[in-house]
This record gives sequence, C-alpha cells and structure tokens, in this order.
Amino acid sequence: MKNLLTFVAIIFCTMSAFAQQSKVAIAIHGGAGTILRENMTAEREAEYRAKLEEALKAGHDILEEGGTSLDAVVAAIQIMEESTLFNAGKGAVFTNDGKNELDAAIMDGKTRNAGAVAGISTVKSPVAAARMVMENSPHVMMIGAGAEQFASEQGLETVDPSYFYTDRRFEQLEKIRNTEKSQLDHDGDSKSAEDKRQGYLDKHFPDRKFGTVGAVALDQNGNIAAATSTGGMTNKRYGRVGDVPVIGAGTYADNATAAISATGHGEYFIRSVVAHDITAIMKYQNKSVQEAANTVVKDKLVDMGGGGGVIAIDGEGNIAMPFNTKGMYRGSIDTEGKVYIGIYEDEQP
Repeated sequence: MKNLLTFVAIIFCTMSAFAQQSKVAIAIHGGAGTILRENMTAEREAEYRAKLEEALKAGHDILEEGGTSLDAVVAAIQIMEESTLFNAGKGAVFTNDGKNELDAAIMDGKTRNAGAVAGISTVKSPVAAARMVMENSPHVMMIGAGAEQFASEQGLETVDPSYFYTDRRFEQLEKIRNTEKSQLDHDGDSKSAEDKRQGYLDKHFPDRKFGTVGAVALDQNGNIAAATSTGGMTNKRYGRVGDVPVIGAGTYADNATAAISATGHGEYFIRSVVAHDITAIMKYQNKSVQEAANTVVKDKLVDMGGGGGVIAIDGEGNIAMPFNTKGMYRGSIDTEGKVYIGIYEDEQP
C-alpha cells in the first residue's frame, strides 16, 4: 500500500510539473508610431487586426503542438513579412536610392545564441536568414551580398528585389524626397541644414522611423526566444542599419530574464541598448518584466527623445508591451489562452 501511495504521489507531482511546464505564450508587434484612429479607415484597421491575429495563431499553434519558441517566432514573423501592411519583407520601405534593404535578427533564450542579417535584398524571408546564421554558422551577423550568398547556400528561397516593391511604399519615398526638395531651404539661422532637415521630417513624416515586426514566445519546455524583422527607415542613406540586427539593442533573449523585440527610432535603441537594458534591470534590480520594460521605454527612452516600444516575455509567460508613441500594432496570447489585439494607445489587454 505504501508503495502504491508513493507511486501515485510521483505521478501526481510529474503531472503537475508537466502542466506548469506546458504553459505557452506569444506576443507580436507590427511597428509603432503616430497611429491614430482618425487616420485609419475601418477597412484598413480590420486588415491589420486580422493579419496580427493570423500571425499570432500561426506561432501559437506551433507552441501548442510542442514546437519550440524559435519555430514559433519565425512562423509569426513570416506571416507579417509576406504582408504588405508591414515594413518587413514584401512591403518594406525604400532607401533614398529607391531600394529595399532588409534587416532581421533572432535569439535563443536557452543558449543565448543569436543570428542577424543586414542590408539584404534578395532573400524572401530575412528572419529565416537570421536563423540560418545563428544555427549554421560560427557568426552572429552577416550583411549584404555575403549574407545573401550564405542564405542561398543554405537553401533559403531567394527572389528578385522587385518582389519587395509596393506602390504604397514607393509613393511614401517620393513624397518625402519631393518635400525635402521644396521645403528644406536654408533660413540663415545657426541651426545646421541637417538638423533642419531631420526636424522637418520628424514633424511631417513621423512614421518613417518606426516600422518593424517582431515576436517573442515561451514554449512548453520553458524556453523563450525573440526575433525581429524590418525594412528600416524610409529614405535612409549611406547603408544605414538600425537596431533590429544589433543583438542587445532591438533583439535579445535570455531564459533567466526575458525575450525582447523592439520597434522604434533605431539610433536611440542602439545607444540605449534597450533590449539588454530591460533584462539587466530585471536581473540586477529584481524587477518584473513589466516594470523593467516600462522603465526603459517610458522613462529612459523618453528622456533621450527616442520613440517606439517593445514586446517582452519572461520565463513564466508574463507579457509586457509598453510603447511611448500614439500607437503600436501588437497582439498576444497569454498562458491562459486569452487573445489580445491592440493598435491604439488607449487599448489595454
């Protein structure tokens, strides 16, 4: 009888431990910026919400079936990379030269292994290329033609650069370039011409900096992962690379703390090492993922003048999605299976 009771106790404990471990969760974002209801048609809003839900469910289905957090974040992001609604993959913004240059990164919270690509134009799924760099090379980041060659050798689908073209994004580029020519004349004061140019663009084209997609997830084994993909900044010049492929800035994951994917004005996120800073606050100040993310996004970034937001998830499945702009395309499915989709700043989970 004693042996039977012991056996039952062991089974009960094992089942309880499995039940705790089997909780999964995922969060995604599709960029942050001046996203206002008055500027959004009902049809376009419905499109965004539907695509966010599709991406969420694609990742969550993988988690529910026992897949890894890495598989989940890639699946979610690829849905958004293939949608013209977002600034990643097809539908990416254009550089000043009229090209699409794509960046992506991924990080495994279990091993803290990471991979990133930057400035690529022929790989259909940049996030898949970043994962190949992480898993099949000794490197963390590859750029340009070398990254494209590596991705091709790994068997990833390559496309003609025209695949990424959309009329909507090209018209945005033309509008900014034409406005620069007609509006940014020197006025003789002490402020530099470049400062004037940036100030004017910030005022009239605030969204040009904030397009990115990302995902963070917790799988049944208790492992977390983060990934991010972007077309960068509209009208960017000189081979500019933002925070997305910079591990610790726009993308980071550590099972001991959290997985983070960021979206915003990349230069500030690089200088603030935003993603890693959130995990450092959790680790060294014993703060929750929500407290740490709020501190960085709503205090530190604001003090510097940086706009944007993050999605974050810890090893218990707690999710944080703070942002300091007017809106952020975002969504989550928590450990209880509750689905949340948000766009505007007044929409709370």
